[in-house]
Amino acid sequence: MRRRLYAGLFLLLALSPGAAKGQEEPPSAPQAPPAAGPRDAGERLGGTPEGFRVRIDGPSDGDDLAATLKIALALTLLSLAPAILVTATSFTRIIIVLGFVRVGLQTPNMPPTQVVVGLALFLTALSMGPTVDAIDRAALAPYRRGELKTLEALERAQGPLRDFLLRHTRERSLAAFVELARVPEPLEPREVPLRVLLPAFVVSELTTAFEMGVVILIPFLVIDIVASSVLLAMNMIMLPPATIATPMKVLLFVLVDGWQLVATSLVRVSG
Repeated sequence: MRRRLYAGLFLLLALSPGAAKGQEEPPSAPQAPPAAGPRDAGERLGGTPEGFRVRIDGPSDGDDLAATLKIALALTLLSLAPAILVTATSFTRIIIVLGFVRVGLQTPNMPPTQVVVGLALFLTALSMGPTVDAIDRAALAPYRRGELKTLEALERAQGPLRDFLLRHTRERSLAAFVELARVPEPLEPREVPLRVLLPAFVVSELTTAFEMGVVILIPFLVIDIVASSVLLAMNMIMLPPATIATPMKVLLFVLVDGWQLVATSLVRVSG
């Protein structure tokens, strides 16, 4: 029994692969090359071995501000755009005069406020056209061509704007704000800082707008006086004078083409 068991074990060992001398091992299957990682791909594409990177550079050789500072400056200007529109343009004068027209016609809701504001915006753009063109020629066009740096373009843009502000600022208002600011008295008006010139310009625009408003209200006041006198002479005391005066005002304003006269006058005196 033992002999048979030993013989079977010996036979199994003799038939096992690689047990016999001189027997060759079967060739192994070819292995696929390892997949290219981000490092190898970056090297083949000519990039950095580490792959893609995000880097914030400083100012280039041709400019004085970094891209991040330019974005911050642009966002600041956009946020201050409403204040600039009101304080550095003729918008204040135009919207106040158009408001006086509505008061004189005794039609507080006609034309609607949206129409009045839209008309004031377009009249402001029309009156500020020469100033904007001067700023474009002096600062924006050279900056787009790369001839000026950012700070130099901003400095040049102040020239045409300062001329516009000085042209519509009263000397008395300018002197008062120079005294309030406690700055050295400038030798020339061009040397006045913008922080002093802007409030003086706004006060001057308010004064001019109210003067124009009084001129507009005088013809309407005459119509009110005439209507009241006629009703009093006819002993029609219970009838409000506005019932008669308002249609007469609107009719007179339309006959003389009042909206065109007001708009053209505003553009001429505000340019």
